[in-house]
Amino acid sequence: QELRDLEVSAPSPAVPVDMEVCKPELTAALREIRTQYESIAVKNLQEAEEWYKSKFADLSDAANRNHEALRLAKQEMNESRRQIQSLTCEVDGLKGMNEALQRQMREMEDEFGEEIGNYQDVVGRLEQEIQQMKEEMARHLREYQDLLNVKMALDIEITTYRKLLEGEESR
Repeated sequence: QELRDLEVSAPSPAVPVDMEVCKPELTAALREIRTQYESIAVKNLQEAEEWYKSKFADLSDAANRNHEALRLAKQEMNESRRQIQSLTCEVDGLKGMNEALQRQMREMEDEFGEEIGNYQDVVGRLEQEIQQMKEEMARHLREYQDLLNVKMALDIEITTYRKLLEGEESR
């Protein structure tokens, strides 16, 4: 058809060419070119198909590896979440226990503070009583010294009178 189109569009040559003679050679050449192109196309198609298959296999392997890695990452993430939740609950429990212990410690400090105040009052009263007893003992000691001095004076007087009486009697 291309030849016909060329014949119609081309000016007629000055030299007449025998079309019948060129036609079989041209057809054979076209067939040969077509078979070469078809074999090249088949070869290219096979190469492209092999390249596609190898790339598809590579991408499939990569996708499988990535899928497995994603699955493992999700497992690790879920495990980490569980650990975080567990540790969060434990921390909350420990915070509650800490608050309870601090509250108990404050109550005990208040209670012991009151007891310390009471004991300090008792110690103050006892120190006052001790001071009063010391003063009373000192007073009793002075009275005893005074009585002892009086007794000694009386004993001396009695001894003196006895000697006088004995001296009078012996006279």
